[in-house]
Amino acid sequence: MTDGEVTFRLAKEGQPEIRRGPVPSHTVSVVFDADLNEWRRGWGAAKPTREAVISVGDPIRSRSAAGSTQLFPAHDLAYTVLGEPDDIDPVIEAVEQYLSREDETRPTVFVDDVFHILGSFGSGALRTFLEELARGVEAAGDELVVGCSPTAELVHAIDSLTPVIDEVTGIDREVTEAVERLRSEDPTTFGYTRRHWSEAGRGIDACTRNYPQAKQIHAALETPETTPRTLGATLTGLVELGVLGTWGETVGPTRYDLTAYDPIEAARVGFVLASCSEAEAPRLVHDD
Repeated sequence: MTDGEVTFRLAKEGQPEIRRGPVPSHTVSVVFDADLNEWRRGWGAAKPTREAVISVGDPIRSRSAAGSTQLFPAHDLAYTVLGEPDDIDPVIEAVEQYLSREDETRPTVFVDDVFHILGSFGSGALRTFLEELARGVEAAGDELVVGCSPTAELVHAIDSLTPVIDEVTGIDREVTEAVERLRSEDPTTFGYTRRHWSEAGRGIDACTRNYPQAKQIHAALETPETTPRTLGATLTGLVELGVLGTWGETVGPTRYDLTAYDPIEAARVGFVLASCSEAEAPRLVHDD
């Protein structure tokens, strides 16, 4: 990997596994889901020789110590507590403070789960967060490793995030194979699905019917780029990819079973479809 690369690790279940391979000698970690001791135990026996931990909303210390930094010289450890910030700027500034030290050490920056940023501040804030951290890591760090729990909110953020991400892990090979199979066997449907899957997801979320036709999902969109026909082709592709189902045997137009819609699977499929783009796209790295 080159300096400044952004690795996006999707969780398959539970918390994202962002610490893999050899332990870096110098790390800066942004932690939402654990206190200092929990995070440091996650390293196991081998810990970084120099470490900074930035706790956002530490459940134990945030009320009394927000905005403070403690130094533990015996462990070459710095611990900053931010409490519950009103926006992402304090988090970015805290990381940049550790990256701006005048030495030759280039730390690896970890973020345990950006779901918290996405859920609290939205996809625009998350993209800004990743862009700013990637810029700082490129100038003075080694790599940015970001964990993320796949959620319904992530579906609508993928289009804006993929230009910032260099590599995605945590997607089963079967998902990639299903997309490649659709591409090979039905290239027209694949083309519609690749271009419009995100809009289809918005339509599914906006539609109040459980078993609508494509035109009814289309009617729920405020400013669609698709037509009912192209949206129907996209929905057909998502059915083939296991993201949603169809309802019964109908003589007329297909009715889609939105009760079977799986936004987490849609997020994984979305990253695979983004990797098929002709534009610059993130690499997919499978675990096996």
